[in-house]
Amino acid sequence: MSDFLFRGALAEIDPAVADLIEREADRQARKLILVPSESAAPMAVREALGSVFQNIYAEGYPDPRTRAQTEAEILDYDEQMGHYRRYGDPRYYKGVEYADIAEALARRRCAELFAADNIPADRIFVNAQPLSGAPANTAVYEALLKPGDTVMGMSLVVGGHLTHGSPVNRSGRHFNIVPYDVDPQTERLDYDHIRALALQHKPRMIIAGYTSYPWAPDWARFRAIADEAGAFLLADISHVAGLVAAGAFPSPLGHAHVVTFTTHKTLGGPRGACILTLDASLSRKIDRAVFPGEQGGPHVNAIAAMAVAFKLARADRFRQLQQQTVKNAVALAKSIESNGLRIAYGGTDSHLLLVDCKSITAADGTPLMGDAAARILDLANIVCNRNTIPGDAGAGGASAIRMGTPWVTQRGLKEADMERLGRIVAGVLKSCTPYTYDVKNGEAFRAKVDFDVLEKAKLEVAGLIAAAGLDTPAQPGGYPHFW
Repeated sequence: MSDFLFRGALAEIDPAVADLIEREADRQARKLILVPSESAAPMAVREALGSVFQNIYAEGYPDPRTRAQTEAEILDYDEQMGHYRRYGDPRYYKGVEYADIAEALARRRCAELFAADNIPADRIFVNAQPLSGAPANTAVYEALLKPGDTVMGMSLVVGGHLTHGSPVNRSGRHFNIVPYDVDPQTERLDYDHIRALALQHKPRMIIAGYTSYPWAPDWARFRAIADEAGAFLLADISHVAGLVAAGAFPSPLGHAHVVTFTTHKTLGGPRGACILTLDASLSRKIDRAVFPGEQGGPHVNAIAAMAVAFKLARADRFRQLQQQTVKNAVALAKSIESNGLRIAYGGTDSHLLLVDCKSITAADGTPLMGDAAARILDLANIVCNRNTIPGDAGAGGASAIRMGTPWVTQRGLKEADMERLGRIVAGVLKSCTPYTYDVKNGEAFRAKVDFDVLEKAKLEVAGLIAAAGLDTPAQPGGYPHFW
C-alpha cells in the first residue's frame, strides 16, 4: 500500500507486548485481587477506551447548551451537526463534532447517575475531563484556593489521600495543611475535635472522603462544620463512587460544595475522574482550572468509555453488585477477626477493610508488618497492599494490609466465599514468623512462612475460584468476561 499506516494485529506487529498482555490477563484470572482501588472494566468499556477517539485532540469544552439537553437531544445527530456547522463550538480544534457529543453524553449520564429525588440531573454540573483523581483534586485547589490558604484534610497515615495535604504532595507544599486524625481509642472520626480545629484555624477548604478509612462520613455534619468555619467542603468519593451511585453508601451531593471521584475503582470504568458541583459559578471556575489550568487536551476515548460505564451503572445488576460488595467486605472482616486477627477501625460499612498485622508477633516480639504480609499473600495468589493505620509513624512503617471486595464481588463471590477466604488469609498470616535484619538506615522487617501452609493456601484459592466457576482460561486477545 502507498500509505504509511501500520496494519496488523498486535501479536503480529509486537509479539512481545502481546505476550505481556496475555500474561497479565492470566494473572488477573488466577488470582483473587483484593486491592480496593481496582476493579475489572467490562469489555464494552475497554472497547470504547481503545476506539478511534484516542486519535484526536479536543482542547476546550462542548457547547454549554448541551448541559441542559437530555440524552435523546444530545444524540439527535441532525440537530447537533446543523448547530455545529452554523455556530461552531468553544473548542480550540475543529473536527470535534463527535467528541462534543461523546463528552456531552458522558456528562449527562453522570448527572443522571448521581441525581436524587431532591437533586435533579439538570442541577448537577459535571466536568469529565480530569485524567485521574489527583489532577481532579488539584484542579479544585486551583479553582477555590490561593497558594498558602489553609486546608483541613485527614492525615495520610489514618486514611487520607496524598492530595489531601500530604507533605510529599504539592497540596502539602503549596498550602497550609491542618490535618485531622481519628480518635485514638475508637479509631473513628471525632467530629467535635474536627469542629474545634476548624474554628481555631479557619480553613478555606475542608476535605472529607478517604482512601483507607472504612466508615462513611457524616456529610451533613461536615457541611455544618464547614459553614461555621467559613470553608468550602470537598467530598472526595474516589473509592466509593460506585457504592454512592448504587445507593450503598451515603451521597455527599447536596452537602459538599464540590465532589470529586475516579471512574476506575468501584465504578468499574476507565481510568479517569469527574468533578461535580451544584453551583454554576463554581462550575465555571472548575472548568477553567481543569483546562487550561491543570491539563491540555482531554482523553476523549476515556470520556467515551466513561459514558458506557455510567450507562452500565444505572442497571439493576450494577446496584446488586455494589450492595454485595459491601456485604462481602463486612463478611471478610468478620471472618478474619474471628480467626484471631485485629481489624483496624473496628470493622467497615464500605468496600474495604484493614488488617492489623501486628496481631502476629515472633517469640522475641518482632511484629509482622504490612509489606511482608502483602508479599506473602501474593505468593498464595491473594493480592492486597500494605497500608498505614492509626499508631503508625509513616508510610515506611505500614503495619497493616488493606483489602477490598470490588473485584472478587464482580467475579461472583458471596458471603460464604468471604468466610472461607478470611480463614485462608488468617491461616497464612498466622503461619508467618516475622524477623528483622540490619540495613544502612535501620532495620528491615521481613517474615518467613511455613511452606506447607503456603502451598495449601494456593490450592484453597484455586478451589475457591473453581467452585465459583471462575477457572476458565482467559479469552484469546483479552481476559475473562467477569460481568
